[in-house]
Amino acid sequence: MRITPRGLSKLTKEYRGWLEGDRIQAFFDEFNIKFAIGHWAAGDFKDRFAPDGYQSNNPSFRNDVFGQIDRVHQVGCRAIEFHEQVFIDRNYKRDDHKIREVRDALKQNGMYCNNMNINCWSDPKWKLGAACNPDPAIRRDALALIDQAGDIAKALGASSVALWPGSDGWDYHFQINEGKALEWYIQACTVLAKSAKRNGIKAATEPKVHEPREMNMIIKSVAKAALVCERVNATVGKGIMGINIDYGHEQMDNNTPADSVYMLKVIGVPLIASHINEAKPKSNDEDRIAGTGDWWRMVEYIYACVETGFNGHFAEDQFTYRDEPVAAMAASREFFANIAKRALLIWKDRDILLKAQAQGDGPPVLNALKRTILSGEPMRR
Repeated sequence: MRITPRGLSKLTKEYRGWLEGDRIQAFFDEFNIKFAIGHWAAGDFKDRFAPDGYQSNNPSFRNDVFGQIDRVHQVGCRAIEFHEQVFIDRNYKRDDHKIREVRDALKQNGMYCNNMNINCWSDPKWKLGAACNPDPAIRRDALALIDQAGDIAKALGASSVALWPGSDGWDYHFQINEGKALEWYIQACTVLAKSAKRNGIKAATEPKVHEPREMNMIIKSVAKAALVCERVNATVGKGIMGINIDYGHEQMDNNTPADSVYMLKVIGVPLIASHINEAKPKSNDEDRIAGTGDWWRMVEYIYACVETGFNGHFAEDQFTYRDEPVAAMAASREFFANIAKRALLIWKDRDILLKAQAQGDGPPVLNALKRTILSGEPMRR
């Protein structure tokens, strides 16, 4: 983000009231808030209740990557995340023709790719794991896929490449040797970090407590993922490997997302990127529209990102199965902008917050923040 005295003065003038329409992008531009949308959020969604997809009866719904790019553009978002699966053939090799086609489509729409995610779970080949598969041949294939992803990210102009280990974990006690699996995952992240370094970009891993693995994924928490990053960075170089915090994953573990942001700052592991969405605490990975849950929690999260100097993208990672995707993506963007404005209003007058925090008591802090968080008004002195 970019915070200047001039920008902060506009919060109570030009950006007063509810942000919507063109004011959202103007607000993002003023504070250099990097907002993105995952291409999957613009597509059709399938689940076990609608295996053909909730848009399968809509003949005008184009569900390829170009239809997804078009819908993200309709929202007014300039940045889009991809899975590298879009850019590989059946043999897992990069498809330069598809890369050129997508690059041209992005340029035509005035858009860019901010991050490249690695899909190592949807193919049945990875059902027992990718980086942590018990079969050494499959692990080698996974490492090759991970290594290639940095090159694909660079080819699309992305500033980062990220690994979410969807299939790596366990469903039952004693199913795997958790220590050996962790060693394999550190090896995979080392390959990822070297690929990123080779391409002049950053690498990230995304923690999640469970799902699709029913008991635990290999990195269930930001803290465990940070330990992996520390080991990797000791080998590859400080600051190369970091974390992508998914807001909903934090909810699943009933964690305070701001706490994870501050922890990473204290121990020196970079926050590379953030996925935003919504889920109930101790629930499944709902990936609902961002800003439809606890605003106190999300304002604090964004405030922590401001205070710690986060400069990456906030990207929608949502699966709004039954909702019209353009409307759902637009709602997340609008809610996020208004929540971010509240975080910046608190930052603008943070001396009031710091004074209240110094007392160590709840009511002084709540009284200082209540008008800002609940009504979008500046804090009162």
